[in-house]
Amino acid sequence: MPEITLYDYHRSTAAYRVRIVLGLAGLSYQSIAVDLLEAEHKSNQHLERNPQGLVPVIEIDGHYLTQSLAIIRYLNSTYQLGLLPDDHWQAAQIEAAAFAIAMDIHPICNLSVMRHATGGEEPARTDWMQHFIRPGLEAFEALISAPDFKQSAGAFCAGAQPSIADICLIPQLYNAKRWKVDYADLPAICAAEIACAELDAFAAAHPDKLI
Repeated sequence: MPEITLYDYHRSTAAYRVRIVLGLAGLSYQSIAVDLLEAEHKSNQHLERNPQGLVPVIEIDGHYLTQSLAIIRYLNSTYQLGLLPDDHWQAAQIEAAAFAIAMDIHPICNLSVMRHATGGEEPARTDWMQHFIRPGLEAFEALISAPDFKQSAGAFCAGAQPSIADICLIPQLYNAKRWKVDYADLPAICAAEIACAELDAFAAAHPDKLI
């Protein structure tokens, strides 16, 4: 088994995704906290790992790798996790749903973006988060509810097993709860959340487990 170090922050949804996938792969790793509130991600030491000054960063196979989706792709292909189907059309659909969260909701709701836009004070910061998270989840619900989206019967986003769409969804739902965004009326999302909660890899990756 490779020696793996994850430079992590418990509430980072991007780092949360990587923790889930490491669990699905059955890989043990050392977690080193990078405290975003204390600006440790802007330290010279961390900038040497990632010039963007972001988490997560993974040290694996003798290399540093940044960006959660790139890390997930690497782990998926290296350990044959089946997070994307072989069918190119189905894989593209699943990635489109995942990207709707990772590339559209997440960047707007990044704490640094929110603070710059709102000053970080209430009620402006909660209004900002709710304004973007709820419509993003509605769109995600529509994507995964399309008639040709699921590969098989099952409660996960794409059917009988978790995909990269689930891996992006669950951390975003954690963020939704933090900002009091209600999604109880989105049945496909709620079903996927229940299915994922039954898997140890998702439960172990939850931010509360790292506190």
